[in-house]
Amino acid sequence: MTGTQDGTMSRRPRTAGVVEAARLSAAVRAVRFRAGCPDCRTRFELGAEALRLAIGAGPSTTFYSFTCPECGSAVRKPAGERIVELLTGGGVRTLRLHTAP
Repeated sequence: MTGTQDGTMSRRPRTAGVVEAARLSAAVRAVRFRAGCPDCRTRFELGAEALRLAIGAGPSTTFYSFTCPECGSAVRKPAGERIVELLTGGGVRTLRLHTAP
């Protein structure tokens, strides 16, 4: 049993938060994104680990990128608000671009 903030006791083990974090992490890893290569025209699914998201000051500097698993081309596509939301929610690694002052 563990103590809670209000002083009562709980039967939930202290590791419950760790287990929940591991479940969430596994769920994020299971997310797949549909994509396509403009060079070889292949359509495929990628996991979050295969994508990168760059968020810049505006639409022209906000994009996602990946390497085509079929032909090896480096692909870069614009990312609007909805795409940014989906990719960040799916665990895609994000880079925030800053402009020089």
